[in-house]
Amino acid sequence: MSTRLYVGNLPKEIEQEELQELFKDSGVELSIKIVTDRKTGKCRGFAFVTVEADEDADKIIAEYDGKALGDTSIKVEKAQPRKKEDAPAPVRSNGGARRGNKPGSGLRSAGSTPAAASQPDPRWADELAKLKQQLEAQTTNS
Repeated sequence: MSTRLYVGNLPKEIEQEELQELFKDSGVELSIKIVTDRKTGKCRGFAFVTVEADEDADKIIAEYDGKALGDTSIKVEKAQPRKKEDAPAPVRSNGGARRGNKPGSGLRSAGSTPAAASQPDPRWADELAKLKQQLEAQTTNS
């Protein structure tokens, strides 16, 4: 089973090739994904490295954690699994454009089940409850 490593404290100007060159001496087959800013396209200061074996991950952590890269020393550790709140944004039917899409607009992620889709987003649950109360008050007054 593959293991994902978090590589932090990277310079904003780093390129994929530079990071590949850094890990080349490890002798471990790995894949690298640099996390970039959507607007600027520059590195957000961290990346993920995926290796095949847990032993390889331990080897890379021991060898590269704290290693100097430019002016800084990088941080290498096993990546924590994503929390539910950090899950990828829902797949949008309009090609990913954000115009007019509000939470609760009926869009849901491709992998969600109908039961999960019927649950409100916890970030908006209080607002949703208030809106439901207002709607109930309007229908009973009519």
